[in-house]
Amino acid sequence: MAQPNDGSGRAPVAIVRPTTSVTSGVAVTQKLVTAAVAFGDLLRGTFGPNGLDKMMYKTNGQTAVTNDGAKIVAELLVKHPAAKAFVQLAESQENACGDGVTGCIIVASELMREAGRLLEKGLHPLVLVEGYQRALQTTLDTLDSRVVQIQPTDNQRLLDVARTAMMGTTAESGSDHLAQCIVTAAQTVATERNGTLHVRTEDVRMAKRGVGGIADSTLVSGLIIERRLDLDRLPRHLSNGKVAVLSCPLEIESSSREAEIEVTSPDQWVAFMDAEEAQLDAKAQRVLDSGATLVFCAEGIDPRVLHRCADAGVFALAGLERSGAEDIAAATGALMIDHLDSLDESVLGSYNTMAIETLEGDDSRRERLHIEAGKHAGIATVDVGGGDGVASEEVIRGLYDALCSVTSAMETGEVLLGGGSLHIAASLAIKEAAEAQGGRERLAMEAFARALEAIPAVLATNAGHDHLDTLLELRALHREGAIHSGVQHTGVAGNIDSAWSSAETLAHAIEAACETACGLLRVDQVISARGD
Repeated sequence: MAQPNDGSGRAPVAIVRPTTSVTSGVAVTQKLVTAAVAFGDLLRGTFGPNGLDKMMYKTNGQTAVTNDGAKIVAELLVKHPAAKAFVQLAESQENACGDGVTGCIIVASELMREAGRLLEKGLHPLVLVEGYQRALQTTLDTLDSRVVQIQPTDNQRLLDVARTAMMGTTAESGSDHLAQCIVTAAQTVATERNGTLHVRTEDVRMAKRGVGGIADSTLVSGLIIERRLDLDRLPRHLSNGKVAVLSCPLEIESSSREAEIEVTSPDQWVAFMDAEEAQLDAKAQRVLDSGATLVFCAEGIDPRVLHRCADAGVFALAGLERSGAEDIAAATGALMIDHLDSLDESVLGSYNTMAIETLEGDDSRRERLHIEAGKHAGIATVDVGGGDGVASEEVIRGLYDALCSVTSAMETGEVLLGGGSLHIAASLAIKEAAEAQGGRERLAMEAFARALEAIPAVLATNAGHDHLDTLLELRALHREGAIHSGVQHTGVAGNIDSAWSSAETLAHAIEAACETACGLLRVDQVISARGD
């Protein structure tokens, strides 16, 4: 790009490289809209309970089969700035809510599609942005008016939220059983601080059982540790005992300096060995005197100490990673100590049962330690049945979406009907509000309303029904007062009674979609250094 020649004979000033291309006006809009629409169309077929999967070939030669929007977006190698904005939008929705990525992308894509049509007709971008902002506020007002308040102990509603989140995923086949596992797990790890409920999704773990089917999945109110035992004769079943978690070794510590000991007689050697034995006996006795029947150590345990523990009916496991030892402490309520002098009853945790499960594979043997800490456990683990392949990963991904939705519903205490019920209600409310708008913003508000209707339209289309017929019927039902109407699992319009979603997830998805669309609409030039 250079300044034009003013006739003075002086050479123009070069600002950027000659290969740089600058696109302005309607052409910019077309590029942004085309990229946004393509992104939305990519995910439309995966949305809802009847959505299909995408098969992706990765650059490393591996394949992935999924219908999870966050997973698909994460695997895409995008180049266009508008597409990158949509990737950031998906990441924002996933990080904030853990679910609702596909619906968010579809709404943002439709907002851009509608904007492109109006911009071609001469509507100013800032007028569009203003209209979209007003429509968004109407949408949020409609959302607030339709919110249903629930309690963290409202099991039936929470089960509905979990099942809705798992619809259309591999986990759907065992949705009733798995939903119960997710809800119970979230309630197990929930804590109340200063009158506010907190549920950390990180405290709910997913473990692959590697055998059986989805129906064999179970919930452990505690942890599952997959490790080979250090000693086969250690107890394999214990109940109602105490837990000690150590970060100090139960063995003779090595000196940091090199030294030699000269032994001049057998008696000196015997005395040396006796001193070492006495030191180990003291360590073992200190553990036994504490009353702990489960001992976990982030360092090493001498075999002689292990045998002393086994003789006393105490289970001991050494060589854990520090993070693993901290998880055990969190699950059982124990305090992690770094010196045996601190070991007493006050730092011990508790457990209900401990059991060792042995799974025989084709060429290997796996031992899994189940620690059940009860309803007050700090960590819960869903033991997912099935193979150890892609299918199991998809089940876990569906469970994670359900967990995030349930967690959000418990913390906020607010849920909404799914099936596009909110979107059609907000669309009608926006159209009514637009009637009172005198300026051109009215056109943008009506476009926003049409974009929201994309959600029930896609639900109907993916179920094999005509989206126009479904939309017309939904509008009629809502105008007649049937406010609980939406797109049912079969794809037809009707009453919705079991499809519930977190209100926070839906609100964030629509807000983030509008914010991204408005940000792209403010772009008046695309400058490419590559010339494309």
